[in-house]
Amino acid sequence: MRNLVTSVAAAAVALAGSAAFAEDVVVKWLHQQGSEEVREYWDKLAADYSARTDGVTIEVQHIESQSFKAKLTTLLQSNDAPHFFYSWGGGVMQAQVDSGTLRDVTAEMGDGWADTFGEAAVGAFTYKDKIWGAPYLANLVGFWYNKQMFADAGVVAEDIKTWDDLLVAVEKLKATGVVPIGLGGMQKWPTHFYYTHLMLRIGGQQGFVDAVNEVGDGFAGETYIRAGQEFKRLVDLDPFQPGFVAADQNNMYGALGDGEHAMQLMGSWLYGRQKSKSKDGIGLTDDELGWFPFPMVEGGAGTAEETLGGINGWLFHKSAPAEAVDFVKYFLSNEVQEDMAKRGWIIPVARGADAAIADPFQSEHSARIANSPYHQIFYDQMLGPDVGLVVNDMAAELAVGNVSPEDAAAEIQDAWLDR
Repeated sequence: MRNLVTSVAAAAVALAGSAAFAEDVVVKWLHQQGSEEVREYWDKLAADYSARTDGVTIEVQHIESQSFKAKLTTLLQSNDAPHFFYSWGGGVMQAQVDSGTLRDVTAEMGDGWADTFGEAAVGAFTYKDKIWGAPYLANLVGFWYNKQMFADAGVVAEDIKTWDDLLVAVEKLKATGVVPIGLGGMQKWPTHFYYTHLMLRIGGQQGFVDAVNEVGDGFAGETYIRAGQEFKRLVDLDPFQPGFVAADQNNMYGALGDGEHAMQLMGSWLYGRQKSKSKDGIGLTDDELGWFPFPMVEGGAGTAEETLGGINGWLFHKSAPAEAVDFVKYFLSNEVQEDMAKRGWIIPVARGADAAIADPFQSEHSARIANSPYHQIFYDQMLGPDVGLVVNDMAAELAVGNVSPEDAAAEIQDAWLDR
């Protein structure tokens, strides 16, 4: 790692061009990276960049992922706000723009930087015809599964094409005595993956566009009611592990790696975390681990090619100095992105960096995102913090039978109208 980090850090000087930073500057970087290995790598990048850039120190701060969003809101309003920070974009970013929190980086992007990314990636951080952030990675949500448990139950992942197929698979798995699905219900956002993926499969892109534009009954319409009804069909099978409501998602990554359940609906990042958070630090090998996309729903308007996930990146606080932007340019350079892709940490959005992806899962996810006619950003990010919270709450309530599909949809619509 030392040689690579040293070489890419040297490239930072070239990326800085002829810029000379006359005064000592401390750039505050805030992130929620959970992997100790990745954090060490990032710390090294920051230290080497600082050592090679006169007068600039990159001060790295990490906040544990489950509390990152809540603490970020407070930090951004304080006198110690980070200069740049991790973001999922969407309505949360838009709210930050509207509150005057962010720095506009349209000019920097217009100087050739935007051309190093795909159009959709830059678009994820564009709002009101201005660019507010720099895209870093993409991810995709789907079902990760234990191949041996599936084989023992006579379940063939490739045959799970429809929602009904998935429900049959759950029943077969239960019959063998294993927990079909692991779910970290405490944080609620893992539960919302089921609810909102069903919305996508039933309504498609147009269904979401219509709801956002308040066409007809919006989020209280038939698409969203049916999504709740289909989710309830799964819930009625009792597919999750005992105590799932209080289960921490941080622990559930390792639970899949430890063979405690057969499958888990989660993003691309699970690949590494099921290994690192397993009891033996190894988890499921590539030969033992499988993945399949969220199935279609009969009669739905969505297509199998439409995807749900994120395009994540870095936003800049209004107080961010030019040096913060310069460091992020270095961090997002192809050489750094390719190295992280080789290590299996990210699906990069820097043009050409995806060729460095080594593991087959990330490679498949990258191809699916690239070929997707519509990549739905996580609802709890896309709809903004207040509405997103209601979506997550309704998903969690549906998972325990505390709300009807009709009432859940109505609650989301009310939140959207009241935003």
